[in-house]
Amino acid sequence: MLKKILNYCKESYDELVHKTTWPTRSELLNSAIVVLAASLIIALVVFVMDFTFQHVMEFVYPN
Repeated sequence: MLKKILNYCKESYDELVHKTTWPTRSELLNSAIVVLAASLIIALVVFVMDFTFQHVMEFVYPN
């Protein structure tokens, strides 16, 4: 059992060090900017939908 665990750890380390392709700093920065921009756009769309729905409901159901 211990041998299987050690073998698993060695294989995991080997895969992370030798077989995995890590992004460069510029690729990582570009991906982060894309995610940030998409998140802001989605948040803006949700805000506009919520604002519109709120005003439509206030018009339909006045206080």
